Amino acid sequence: MTLRIGIVDDQELLRGGVAMVVESQPDMTVALQASNGAEALAALGSVILDVVVMDVRMPVMDGIEATARIQRLPDPPKVLVLTTFDVDESALAALRAGASGFLLKEAPAEELLTAIRHVHQGDAIIAPSTTARLLEHLVAAEPVHRHTLSGKLSAREIEVVRLIARGHSNAEIAAELFLSETTVKTHVRSILRKLRLRDRVQIVIAAYESGLTGRR
Repeated sequence: MTLRIGIVDDQELLRGGVAMVVESQPDMTVALQASNGAEALAALGSVILDVVVMDVRMPVMDGIEATARIQRLPDPPKVLVLTTFDVDESALAALRAGASGFLLKEAPAEELLTAIRHVHQGDAIIAPSTTARLLEHLVAAEPVHRHTLSGKLSAREIEVVRLIARGHSNAEIAAELFLSETTVKTHVRSILRKLRLRDRVQIVIAAYESGLTGRR
């Protein structure tokens, strides 16, 4: 299967660099390039994408608005946001708008490719230390839309949420809690359903907002 990748960035050189990295892979192809969110959305009417690599700051329509609008499409592609700063309010806004993770623009090519693959598989990019710092810094600084997780989740599910917030994979959670990976996946699906969340990124945000991480 060849992954169809969209690249949305107002910097032509960066767009071209990301395109070269993507096209170097046998399982990926660049199906769309756009200089802002509006261009990307217009093209999505006729182009099917699996993952969009999206700059968060652009003229005309930025990555936050574009991500939010992409999520309203019938079968939206995953969105991986690129940002210049590791503590970036716009990056957090993009996560809340529906992005499945974010990466610094200066990240090595191999890290970008790994992130694209993980995002496509549904393993949202939430583990890097920059993401933890972003959430710890910004969620603490904002008014909290507090999730009351204890009244909605079982004790085991709360344990799973805590470990997801620490960046643990399903395999790591299974080992920590002496469960099978299948059972962990069942718990994750149940958490998403009960909290009406979209993916693991939103679980992490909910964990920080609820104080489950012990960092509020």
